[in-house]
Amino acid sequence: MGPRLLAALSGVLAAATTLAVAQFIAVLVSPQAAPLIAVGGAFIDATPPPLKDFAIATFGTNDKLALLISMSVVIAGVAAVAGVLARRRWVLGAGIVLVLAIIGAVAAAARPSASALAVVPSLVGGAVGLIVLRILLSRLPGARAPQLSEERAPEHGLGRRSFLTAALVTAAVAAAAGVGAQLLGAATQTVEAARRALRLPTPFRKAPALPAGVESGVAGAEPFVTPNDGFYRIDTALAVPQVDAASWRLRVHGLVEEELEISFQDLLEADLVESWVTLTCVSNVVGGDLAGNAKWLGLPIRELLARARPTADADMVLSTSIDGFTASTPLAALTDDRDALLAIGMNDEPLPAVHGYPVRMVVPGLYGFVSATKWVVDLEVTRYADARAYWTDRGWSERGPIKTASRIEVPGPFARIPAGQVAIGGTAWAQQRGITAVEVRVDNGDWAPATLATEASVDTWRQWSFLWDATPGLHQLTVRATDATDEVQTAERVDTVPDGATGQHSVSVTVE
Repeated sequence: MGPRLLAALSGVLAAATTLAVAQFIAVLVSPQAAPLIAVGGAFIDATPPPLKDFAIATFGTNDKLALLISMSVVIAGVAAVAGVLARRRWVLGAGIVLVLAIIGAVAAAARPSASALAVVPSLVGGAVGLIVLRILLSRLPGARAPQLSEERAPEHGLGRRSFLTAALVTAAVAAAAGVGAQLLGAATQTVEAARRALRLPTPFRKAPALPAGVESGVAGAEPFVTPNDGFYRIDTALAVPQVDAASWRLRVHGLVEEELEISFQDLLEADLVESWVTLTCVSNVVGGDLAGNAKWLGLPIRELLARARPTADADMVLSTSIDGFTASTPLAALTDDRDALLAIGMNDEPLPAVHGYPVRMVVPGLYGFVSATKWVVDLEVTRYADARAYWTDRGWSERGPIKTASRIEVPGPFARIPAGQVAIGGTAWAQQRGITAVEVRVDNGDWAPATLATEASVDTWRQWSFLWDATPGLHQLTVRATDATDEVQTAERVDTVPDGATGQHSVSVTVE
């Protein structure tokens, strides 16, 4: 390996040490202040809607992992360049390291709820990275020590063995700092322990038992109840916020007669209700899987707003997450008779952290970007004319009523199936309206009625099935649904931006 490649390796090792040390310090200061998390969060905030849609369509719920991997690759590339430049002219390489550290510090300081110490992890990590880079470059075989000026110093290469020893020590230090950050984080992570120890109160009103026949019985179709660990996650938090329920507070203010603040204990002692509700993401493409159905436990938001008494000119509630995300929810959707909840439970257990522990919003009939605020800490009663939410500022609509949708889950796209009678199955939803019919079409034939599973409520999805006498060849299967307003799902293809996709889902299969 030549001197240039070794210099590039020095830069990468210095960057790894920088990030590991910064992560270790961030555990003590604030996990959100870690450079990767802070810069990644800023990148997510600045991402244009088309790029966000592309990321979700390409990577699905792994979009954040893809972002972290991409950032790591970019950082490694920049660090390698910094190492090569620093080998010849220290000021240039060191300047790149300093710029990266400053970017991390600025991003951390700009995050919501950032403290004065938010800049410390990036700056200390950058300083350590500079020291490591200087030490490694000084040990390159046959190379001179890096200088702060352009004056040449006597050549004093210390040999390949010296460099490899220093490189191994650096790698070990970086690994130790990274592992130490993980162990320290686990040792100080009391939020998950508290969540697991929480015993949910008995509901004042339990959810109705699911009627017989809510599942279609088609093998391979999605279950009626989505398991918590299988529920989709789409939000703007690169690192899952860890919120202490004991210190959590929710403020209700704005255009109200009486401002309120409630604690988590207040919620535990309130008359909580259970409700089956299907949630859907506005980024869900036609036939997509960004939808899930669960039993939620929480306090009806209308009861909280009734205490606050919104003024007559209010028409919107701006909810804010602890990570700074905001959503604009029509006031009417939070005060009518639907089960819009401040939820603390999901499928008979406390909310998982990734789904908003300790408290999130669940509002039937609205896409999540205007209603499903996780880690919620603030409700401002206001007007659409006076306030804008996170995604509204990025080109999405102010209101997000869920559109009638259906999908084919079995058979999957490009499946090869035997000729004969084939069971087709899937799910349809139109929250707050309900599904009254589903039809299937084979190729360009007539629409034929599917068999609907039993409806649990108008706020949940509904499964369906269809028996098809399949003949050999390539076929296209298409589905459409009709809701209780007699609106038939349109065939017109519309993108997710600004208020949700439309179109009829089709899959191509080969019958053998």
